[in-house]
Amino acid sequence: MFTLAEVASLSDIQPTYRILKPWWDVFMDYLAVVMLMVAIFAGTMQLTKDQVVCLPVLQSTVNSKVQPDTSGKADFTTVETTTGQEEASMRTVSFGSAPTVTPDILLSRATSSQYQPTESGQELKKEQKDSSGRKTNLDFQQYVFINQMCYHLALPWYSKYFPYLVLIHTIILIVSSNFWFKYPKTCSKIEHFVSILGKCFESPWTTKALSETACEDSEENKQRLTGAQSLPKYVSTSSDEGSPSASTPMITKSGFKFSADKPMIEIPSVTILDKKDGEQAKALFEKVRKFRAHVEDSDLIYKLYVGQTVIKTVKFIFILCYTANFVNTISFEHICNPKVEHLIGYTQFECTHNMAYMLKKLLISYISLICVYGFICLYTLFWLFRIPLKEYSFEKVREESSFSDIPDVKNDFAFLLHMVDQYDQLYSKRFGVFLSEVSENKLRGISLNHEWTYEKLRQHVSRNAQDKQELHLFMLSGVPDAVFDLTDLDVLKLELIPEAKITAKISQMTNLQELHLYHCPAKVEQTAFSFLRDHLRCLHVKFTDVAEIPAWVYLLKTLRELYLIGNLNSENNKMIGLESLRELRHLKILHVKSNLTKIPPNITDVAPHLTKLVIHNDGTKLVVLNSLKKMTNVAELELQNCELERIPHAIFSLSNLQELDLKSNSIRTIEEIISFQHLKRLTCLKLWHNKIVSIPSSITHIKNLESLYLSNNKLETLPAAVFSLQKLRCLDVSYNSIAVIPVEIGLLQNLQHFHITGNKVDILPKQLFKCVKLRTLSLGQNCITSIPDKVSQLLQLTYLELKGNCLDRLPATLGQCQLLRKSGLIVEDHLFDALPSEVKEVLNQDTSIPFANGI
Repeated sequence: MFTLAEVASLSDIQPTYRILKPWWDVFMDYLAVVMLMVAIFAGTMQLTKDQVVCLPVLQSTVNSKVQPDTSGKADFTTVETTTGQEEASMRTVSFGSAPTVTPDILLSRATSSQYQPTESGQELKKEQKDSSGRKTNLDFQQYVFINQMCYHLALPWYSKYFPYLVLIHTIILIVSSNFWFKYPKTCSKIEHFVSILGKCFESPWTTKALSETACEDSEENKQRLTGAQSLPKYVSTSSDEGSPSASTPMITKSGFKFSADKPMIEIPSVTILDKKDGEQAKALFEKVRKFRAHVEDSDLIYKLYVGQTVIKTVKFIFILCYTANFVNTISFEHICNPKVEHLIGYTQFECTHNMAYMLKKLLISYISLICVYGFICLYTLFWLFRIPLKEYSFEKVREESSFSDIPDVKNDFAFLLHMVDQYDQLYSKRFGVFLSEVSENKLRGISLNHEWTYEKLRQHVSRNAQDKQELHLFMLSGVPDAVFDLTDLDVLKLELIPEAKITAKISQMTNLQELHLYHCPAKVEQTAFSFLRDHLRCLHVKFTDVAEIPAWVYLLKTLRELYLIGNLNSENNKMIGLESLRELRHLKILHVKSNLTKIPPNITDVAPHLTKLVIHNDGTKLVVLNSLKKMTNVAELELQNCELERIPHAIFSLSNLQELDLKSNSIRTIEEIISFQHLKRLTCLKLWHNKIVSIPSSITHIKNLESLYLSNNKLETLPAAVFSLQKLRCLDVSYNSIAVIPVEIGLLQNLQHFHITGNKVDILPKQLFKCVKLRTLSLGQNCITSIPDKVSQLLQLTYLELKGNCLDRLPATLGQCQLLRKSGLIVEDHLFDALPSEVKEVLNQDTSIPFANGI
């Protein structure tokens, strides 16, 4: 036999699960315990005291030859026997005629003649006279036998098995009530949910966030009453955190606004958070995010709870229907016909059941408990289907707090929160804090500000190539507030900071003119936007999708340089709205590094004042270039890696073009170069990293050309026409297949930089050294065997590359190149060591005059 504690353990759940037990589940659990007590009490009584006592019904037809005086056939159903000195007859209750009672004398004679034939009639009469009851002549073993027989035959089955049925039904109800806590596919989710919910409820961040909300609301009301009229016109009244529109290109903090005089509301006493608590809170945000994604996908918990409630309701109806029919079958008296006359000598017995009264009372109590249990099940079903429990709204929490972005949840997540609300709605309110991105951003901001102090940020400030103070922040959770205290900063780079927010304090950074946003869709407050709009000169934006470009970028009216790096594929060109660039009225330089198939038409919005356009494609063929014709003021144009096969005709319409760069394309022929004669201001032509095999003689028509870059092509010769460009100052034909330097090179009297590295040149013409203005001469990786002594004529030479040739010595006249130093002489060490000591001494001298390589 099992103990009560073992049975009760079936309904035992972890104490933490109590928050998922609404009042009806708790009440039904208590009812189940009471029913369990009833079952155990009835079972104990039945095992210890339950018995049936039977006596034979004495009839004249049993072992007697005397016929009784009968007036009818008796139909016995219930027999009540009364023993006493005065009553010698048996009273019977029947549905037919009155039964006949066997006379005492005849019965005694019959029994006497059967069982005691040696006794005399006188002794029998005397014994009958002295006896106080009716004798049956049954011994003790026969009574025990007939009692047991009649217990199984005469008693209704419900009287015998009532305790066990109650116990089984109760166990089924208990299991049904708590099955969702035990089922493997739901218990893990419930356990995880309860664990997270408890941590969220007890987290110090929850208390601080809600307290901060209360303080902000109080401060907001105070500002609304005292300073509403002092707010600038540009202060936004929107509390949305989304992308700004054209009219409102910035964000404001939810719950309060910013003004010019008091841009931020700081509550130090509230926002101070222990570092350990902050880390735990950040971990909770991540857990909640993952749990939500895992649980919202299914509604198994909801279906299982509904299923077990339906099972309990059906069980209640079933128990009530069949139990009510057995109330009247439990009685104290029973008639038994065991059919063991050959063993006992009697055919009918009247039995009494000593537990009948107690069982009847327990059964009525059990039915009452089941009825209450069933009504609660019906109420539970009504609650389950009255409202959509697979949807949960935090609308009330959003109204009471500044976290207006708390999302509504669905499916099992919503159902669990509905169940928690039946326990205490405060749990859901505090849990909602960890569903809010605003709350998470505030937490990150607090932790970030604790870690990145002013002193730490100052250590990360460096000077870039332009000798400007630069700060590069990489993969942080936000922008530390102390950044805006670096008032002398010139360049600010923010990379991989998805929740970057530029606050009004940026107005302190009066030196800031350049901003880099690399995969960082920064949001700006109104005051911050006003400052950037009036002060920012250069902006770099790197993105994956065009939608990541902040909308306020297109409204920076004083912006001079804009660099866009990311996917602007024209297949999405309906959106390539790059939105309108019309507001960028002072934009001079536009740099686009993308995968365009056509130039976005929106670029024409800045055409009137754009002076430099750079398009770097990632190998995508640029097909449509008609928009270029409208950029009449462009002075510099770069179309790199655009898979161009010819020089685009649209370029010839750019009358103000001064520099053209067509690097890394697939250009094979440049016959169209004759059309450049219309571009009177063209001074620099870069056709490097293409597949050009020859230079047409029409190049002579570009008379104002000063720089010509043809490196990394397939040139084999240099035509004489190239050397007719008298204004040419830089000529780069490196990494081709040129074998001879024409003697006409001496005509280029203004040539300052000549690069022919990586070719097949073996002899240097003496005419080369007539270019006395040469400052840079790159002759590396050729087949040159000797350097003429006339190299000494290059008095302005500062850079000479000879490495990778077939030289066996260097001319001693190198020492006469007054500006050449060892740092500008690129040659093998053994050749330099072979120079005379006085030459080496001259070359090792320091000079304050910098060299230039012209590239």
